[in-house]
Amino acid sequence: MSTTTAWGQYVHSNSVIHRLDPRTKLLSVVVFTLCCMQLRSPCGYLAAAVLAGSSIRLSRLPLRLYLSGLRPVLLFLLLPLCYHLLFNRSQGGIMTEIFNLWRILLPVAFALVLTRTTKPLDLAKGLEVMCKPLARLGIPVEAFALMAMLAVRFIPTISQELDRILMAQKARGCEIGSLRGCQRIQACLRLIIPLLATTIGRAEQLAMTIEARAYGDGRGRTSFRVLHFSRMDAAAGGIMLVYTLLILSG
Repeated sequence: MSTTTAWGQYVHSNSVIHRLDPRTKLLSVVVFTLCCMQLRSPCGYLAAAVLAGSSIRLSRLPLRLYLSGLRPVLLFLLLPLCYHLLFNRSQGGIMTEIFNLWRILLPVAFALVLTRTTKPLDLAKGLEVMCKPLARLGIPVEAFALMAMLAVRFIPTISQELDRILMAQKARGCEIGSLRGCQRIQACLRLIIPLLATTIGRAEQLAMTIEARAYGDGRGRTSFRVLHFSRMDAAAGGIMLVYTLLILSG
């Protein structure tokens, strides 16, 4: 199994998490994120960490896959902590930033479990079924689900395209890793234009492909796979409920 997959890309396995209904996983992510927003005590943080860690373990995927996905978020979130360490060394401020960092990383890790263990088509189908009642209000649920699925699917594509641009620049003698300071920042900014150009080009090709196949707004279309809840989904829901109570009461 490759451990160099792009951020959020699906990785095949036969774990319990992989076999769960996508609606179960989507609801779990939403509930877990809302619970993490209400974390106040160490017991609550511990219960949330145990739930996230258990989900990662049950997915039977290498830990480095999740660490690589958390790295970009972690680098961004460490900036406030570094500020407090350098300019505001009060113990209260540092501990507050550590808990805030933990509160954000836990939902991100839980969401990574969702994207790593759920195929994009299944994820879109689950989102479409869950949002079906909104269709009575005139909201294009099918188009929204398709847009969400394509957005998730484009994440690894954009990452691969960025790697290709970096390799092309390296072949021309411009290696960003060897630059320092402002020169490195300027080199990174110059990557935006070719990356945007290729991404927009891919999006236009995809839109033309969808129109050529007469997809329309997706209403009334049947699906090859019919979603259904199983006993395993009921057990997962019960476990999620117990941990939700532990997190909120902790």
